[in-house]
Amino acid sequence: MPLSRTLKLAFHFSLREMRGGLSGFLIFLACIALGVAAIGGVNSVARAITAGVANEGQSLLGGDLRFQLNQRAATQAEHVFLNGLGTVSHSANMRSMARLEDGSDQALVEAKAVDGAYPLYGALETEPALSKQELFGEQSGVFGAAAPDLLFDRLNLEIGDRLKLGSAAFELRARLVNAPDAVSDGFGFAPRLMVSTQGLAASGLIQPGSLVENAYKIRLPSGASEARIKAIQDQAGEDFPEAGWSIRTRSNAAPALSSNIERFSQVLTLVGLTALVVGGVGVANAVRAYLDGKRGVIATFKSLGASGGFVFAVYLVQILMIAALGITLGVVLGALMPFAASAALQSIIPVPAEGGFYPGALGMAALFGLLVTLAFALLPLGRARDVPATALFREMGFEGRGFPRPLYTAASLGIALLLAALAILFSGDRYIASIFVGATIFAFLVLRIVGALVQWAAKKSPRVGSTVLRLAIGNIHRPGALTPSVVLSLGLGLTLLVTLALIDGNLRRQISGSLPERAPNFFFVDIQSSDVDAFSALVGKEAPQGTLVKVPMLRGRVMALNGVDIDKVKVPAEGAWVLRGDRGLTYEASIPANATLTEGTWWPDNYAGEPLVSFSAEEGKEIGLKLGDTITVNVLGRNV
Repeated sequence: MPLSRTLKLAFHFSLREMRGGLSGFLIFLACIALGVAAIGGVNSVARAITAGVANEGQSLLGGDLRFQLNQRAATQAEHVFLNGLGTVSHSANMRSMARLEDGSDQALVEAKAVDGAYPLYGALETEPALSKQELFGEQSGVFGAAAPDLLFDRLNLEIGDRLKLGSAAFELRARLVNAPDAVSDGFGFAPRLMVSTQGLAASGLIQPGSLVENAYKIRLPSGASEARIKAIQDQAGEDFPEAGWSIRTRSNAAPALSSNIERFSQVLTLVGLTALVVGGVGVANAVRAYLDGKRGVIATFKSLGASGGFVFAVYLVQILMIAALGITLGVVLGALMPFAASAALQSIIPVPAEGGFYPGALGMAALFGLLVTLAFALLPLGRARDVPATALFREMGFEGRGFPRPLYTAASLGIALLLAALAILFSGDRYIASIFVGATIFAFLVLRIVGALVQWAAKKSPRVGSTVLRLAIGNIHRPGALTPSVVLSLGLGLTLLVTLALIDGNLRRQISGSLPERAPNFFFVDIQSSDVDAFSALVGKEAPQGTLVKVPMLRGRVMALNGVDIDKVKVPAEGAWVLRGDRGLTYEASIPANATLTEGTWWPDNYAGEPLVSFSAEEGKEIGLKLGDTITVNVLGRNV
């Protein structure tokens, strides 16, 4: 019989077989639907947030381009270049202490100074709504400011109250509701205090060497393409090779948020895939139980001359149709998640999730669901194919008759390997995905061995007097017992839960346990070299029993490794953060007391040669540095 006719006939018989309903397949449907929904939903939500970031890139960044300089303002030549690109808005960010006028209380704040052009995109929302002149302008010698509710509550303030920032007083004229570029500014350690650039200059906090970030945001003429933006980046690098500025574009407005969303999606996708694999054991049990109930029908098929291949095709088509129903349910649930998450995440993530249909994410989930179904259904189907009709009439089921044909075993293993390969291929971090998949396979094999050992132990156990206990032990090792499946299902599920609990515990321990036994009571930053002696005297007077440790500090940005620009250097994902943004720099004539030298030798006290550097061992290894390599750092506009 031609293959097409065989499949057509198998399809008709499958439909007739399904007239009895889906009895026995509810667990099957639940396993597939929930696994597919988890994978499709998580990836759809992640893509919805990513789409929201991309669509709101100009507002989130505050411009089409952002040039950021650390510890210095742009030079005259750099100003001319930036002004030639389009409308420029300058803002400055720094941490400082805001104090009540009477000095009775104070709080750390993230001070952000903006000019009259701010914001280039979006709108600054305050309560009450004021113009920028009303909000930040100087009135009777006092500049205005806006702050979020957190700062008002922390210092018990009301609108109209005054704060001191540096040597200047500021009047709180409004509550800060939303700043359009807050996400691109990154994580803040304190509430934001927004002032004008003139107000920050009046505070006296901007001094040579102050830890201040100057951002120049550019609004290009309408219609500027991504190619134009890329050309501007290249031109800036060529014209100002030692500027040391960090350039960000509207297409990468919030890299930290995008990176976190990607990690979130990756981890939960792997968790969802593991849950789907655990559900695959339920699929195998459901298929086997269903075929056990159909042994009379299968025997009739074979008695009437049906081939084993035809029997296999009938029930494979039936299983695939039921799986398609479960996959469809999962895809529908996954497609609805971005719409539900859009409202739920609005108060958590300051980026609107773009609710929509994401076929790539849902297609990947559907593919995983199909592969899991085939991987776990082929073995029981193959076993049923090769059992003769006489054995089916005589025996209670299919178990206990050995493995199916090598073809079905090979096909099942091949599909499982394909599933693992796709999980790694679709992952953003293939190293972590490989470990996760390898651990899942290892756990699967170990639990199968444990199941076999449990059956062996039950079979070798001494005979007991209790009838109930004897029957229970006998059912553990009898032919066709569910012991391996039960051990596998419970073991994989428990392994997943324990893994998640351990990850959570390790993260918490790293955060809380990394603190030294004797942590400092206070940190003071941005103390100018001319004020160090006066500050030391003040600490000695106010806390004579305390220990004061002084460490010189600069901020600089890594520009090149071994003479190669960092944009052209490929480093592992775990070390990429070292090359993003500015890093802390310090200098010492002798090795610090709390440092341990792992390689090389420290420079002598009177060293006067070319600049040498000691790099953190862990981070240096992550970006591929070794003894003798060179690193170029931009400090105050100069490459060193």
